[in-house]
Amino acid sequence: MNRGPISQFIEKHYLHFNSAALIDAAKGYEAHLTAGGKMMITLAGAMSTAELGKSLAEMIRQGKVDIISCTGANLEEDIMNLVAHKHYKRVPHYRDLSPKEEWALLEDGFNRVTDTCIPEEEAFRRLQKHIHKLWADADKKGERYLPHEFMYKMLLSGVLKEHYEIDPKDSWMLAAAEKNLPIICPGWEDSTMGNIFASYCIKGEIKPTTMKSGIEYMIWLTDWYRKNSGGKGVGFFQIGGGIAGDFPICVVPMMYQDLEWHDVPFWSYFCQISDSTTSYGSYSGAVPNEKITWGKLDINTPKFIVESDATIVAPLIFAWVLKW
Repeated sequence: MNRGPISQFIEKHYLHFNSAALIDAAKGYEAHLTAGGKMMITLAGAMSTAELGKSLAEMIRQGKVDIISCTGANLEEDIMNLVAHKHYKRVPHYRDLSPKEEWALLEDGFNRVTDTCIPEEEAFRRLQKHIHKLWADADKKGERYLPHEFMYKMLLSGVLKEHYEIDPKDSWMLAAAEKNLPIICPGWEDSTMGNIFASYCIKGEIKPTTMKSGIEYMIWLTDWYRKNSGGKGVGFFQIGGGIAGDFPICVVPMMYQDLEWHDVPFWSYFCQISDSTTSYGSYSGAVPNEKITWGKLDINTPKFIVESDATIVAPLIFAWVLKW
């Protein structure tokens, strides 16, 4: 299959510095899959509000990603964009906003993420009534599910279809639900839906145990990794830093050091896209070699770091892998 114009442009012009790191990482990703490896993608920040689904959804459909780890914000914000996109407000002059202007946005029902404001009524509340029904039904039946499983149930039920405001092929969560793609969502509790769930628990309407925990995510990931790390192994493509990356990468040293399973393969490819400055004590700013000392990566694991804006870099790497 011939490469498309984006890949051709990258190959011709991305020859040095961060651009060279980008294409090296993209070629490494492709080589890992070609050799039969599997890939985890981790999503930090607000990648869903940045509409990464426009490229990530196709990566999922084409089998270029085998498992995703994401923050609760990314889990919900892709669906919010799916059902409320026309009500979002862009604020290109966000750097110049005064506290009074920020307060006005709040009073108008907008929550700002850099230059993009999420409409509370159309986004949060539109999802709340549907997800609450699933939570309450599970609670009554004594059933328990992981956060993303509730989201999958909501998407696959079709209750949101009448509200779609973007082409559904651009929703990565919808693509993931249709493939039942494994998702890890550590720290889900600090998301908007996590806060809403907590409010129902405080009011005594739902039991906290109806929602499975982060520890149960780690237990599930342990089993998944054991079953999928044979052969070429599992690669780790990290977008941003934080818990979305740090939580799942720890499954390897946990198995080796704490469970004393000494046949556990290291992650077999590693790439991080980050604009975090390399700094003291920072996970997001740690260079990949530091992960060797924690038992996460091997000496010979292909390692890449692209120090740039993930909203620019990730779609280009995905475009290369998709041969766009």
